[in-house]
Amino acid sequence: MKPPVPPHVPAPVTHYENFPVASLLCPPQLRAPIAAIYAFARTADDLADEGELSAAQRLADLQAYRTELQHVAAGQPPQPRWAAVFGPVQWAIQTHGLPLALLDDLLSAFIQDIEKTASAAGYADRAELLDYCRRSANPVGRLLLHLYGITDAQALQRSDAICTALQLINFWQDLSEDLPRGRFYLTEADCQRFGITRQDLQAAQVTPAMHQLLADSSAWAAALMHAGQDLVHQLPGRIGWELRLVVQGGWAILRKVQAQHGGNLHTRLQLKKGDWPGILWRALRMQ
Repeated sequence: MKPPVPPHVPAPVTHYENFPVASLLCPPQLRAPIAAIYAFARTADDLADEGELSAAQRLADLQAYRTELQHVAAGQPPQPRWAAVFGPVQWAIQTHGLPLALLDDLLSAFIQDIEKTASAAGYADRAELLDYCRRSANPVGRLLLHLYGITDAQALQRSDAICTALQLINFWQDLSEDLPRGRFYLTEADCQRFGITRQDLQAAQVTPAMHQLLADSSAWAAALMHAGQDLVHQLPGRIGWELRLVVQGGWAILRKVQAQHGGNLHTRLQLKKGDWPGILWRALRMQ
């Protein structure tokens, strides 16, 4: 009996960052489920972040999206509004046994983002921010490892460290966009350690104390990446090379952020074509 054919997945765009897209390095048989996960996360991200809707409207849409996930996981046909997303997701759940809790964790993180932004609330300390990363970033790595049949505890721990590091790097990369929008990912405890106030963050002045705060936050992300990057040696074949590129891409962004010496309060740097030869070289040399 032939396996079911996956439904069509809409072509992905590039703004859901920290997500390794189903590239040519991905085995062909896994491109469809990875693309389905990507489209699911990307659409939820759009509901949380795009357009001019109020926070209440965004929350209502995400709650409806969350309910739809439960419905298709229970075997009910997708509703018309998001059928292009949930048709492939339902197929991936049925065919590959995707853990529903990991998909739901992503949605809980998006909902928390809206609530935090609406109330202009920050994160009290690193433990609270790590809990957010556990739901906003770590499920991505765990879902990919699930598709590859990798379940050992050390691999999962290292995957979590890499995904959290990538999320933190994205936070520090996006300060110039997030702070004006009332998104505060530099924790209150860290700010207090360096004598930085909420007003200082919004003023975006690169004082010595601010520079120390940003450098310390970048060092935190680097430590997590170091803790997880040996995962590339646990993963066979193509997934190992895919992860090498993801890790080195994260390092390249972090180096750019660190080289700004606080300039990331004003400018968002991205990878350019000229960065990729160095990324490829470093990926090849990972031992």
